[in-house]
Amino acid sequence: MLKTEQTRWFVDQVKPHEPSLRTHLRNVFPSLSMPDVDDLVQEAYVRLIRAQGVGRITYIKAFLFTTARNLALDSFRRKRVVSIETVADLEELSVSEDGPGVVESVCRQQELDLLVESVRSLPERCQQVLNLRLRHGLSQKEIAAQLN
Repeated sequence: MLKTEQTRWFVDQVKPHEPSLRTHLRNVFPSLSMPDVDDLVQEAYVRLIRAQGVGRITYIKAFLFTTARNLALDSFRRKRVVSIETVADLEELSVSEDGPGVVESVCRQQELDLLVESVRSLPERCQQVLNLRLRHGLSQKEIAAQLN
């Protein structure tokens, strides 16, 4: 799809659903802040455009709403599993020997070590973005403004 065709498709077929998508997200997930809703809508758009690039999407509204809902659920799951905002440094996440079995503890520690290594392998700018989003809870717009 050419850029102008894609822009026309987005404006004509996708953008009209934004107000109802935002209302739907606020109704279904009342604890979401406005920056979180903005981020979910933007990420849903990104995934819709990627999917449209691979193949034709028949039901745009259904795809958009389902994608945004799944993104919100994933966000809640991540926050419930480990709230990274409470951890000053990823290396402070160590496995207690009083908790689960040895095998599970070793696996968990290896996963955390891999996470730390992965974050450190990112370019400095990506690390800054990740830090501002996960540790400080800034929205994509706030991060963009802070990092110019």
